Amino acid sequence: MTARTYDASGGPVVTEYIEVARAESERGEVVLRRRLEEHAADALELRVNGVFVMDTRETSSEIELAATALDLVTDPRDVVIGGLGLGFTVQRALADPRVERVRVVEIEEALVGWMRDGTIPHGPALLADRRVQIVNAGISMAIEEATSTYDLVLLDVDNGPGHLVHVANADIYEHDFLAATKRVINPGGALVIWSANPAPGLERAMTEVFGHCTEHRYDVALQGRSEQYLLYLSRVS
Repeated sequence: MTARTYDASGGPVVTEYIEVARAESERGEVVLRRRLEEHAADALELRVNGVFVMDTRETSSEIELAATALDLVTDPRDVVIGGLGLGFTVQRALADPRVERVRVVEIEEALVGWMRDGTIPHGPALLADRRVQIVNAGISMAIEEATSTYDLVLLDVDNGPGHLVHVANADIYEHDFLAATKRVINPGGALVIWSANPAPGLERAMTEVFGHCTEHRYDVALQGRSEQYLLYLSRVS
């Protein structure tokens, strides 16, 4: 597949997409494809049900999700990450020597498989880290059935409450799920949620549950466009 887009100066950019892997589940379609652009390095791109989720070129906000959260907590030994994605949030969490365990909750089994078998090239080394545990489940179920508590819970399961990849994900941005999450976070710990757009409803719900919420904004360049991604942060006293 070849597409013609335009850069900031109005010049044409020819982009070719090569499908790398595809899987179907009851939730729909997950596709990994390679994006080749003129005058730019190749990038792997993850799409779910036709919706762009992330790629390997612009990873700054996924990294900041972990970095910002780790800065909030004095002793972040146990971390839960909702959403494996292409692994950049996990990678940043593992780079912190204080982190002893990272539980990654990912509902799409195929995505975990692509990370394990090298379809995503940096995946095998990342998941070989003994601190990583993969849980193949939805984040709501994982939180509801949790038998341990954690210092950090990081959520990046879709594009935020305004651009859901799956309609069922709407619940994780609402009061009941946030309250359940608070119960599994240790005193001094934190919840951080990624969103592609401003989410005032989420900010209100987190404030109701935790007593406060801070919004962080990050400017990013995404395939020639200027975008702004957001993090919503609440701490447990």
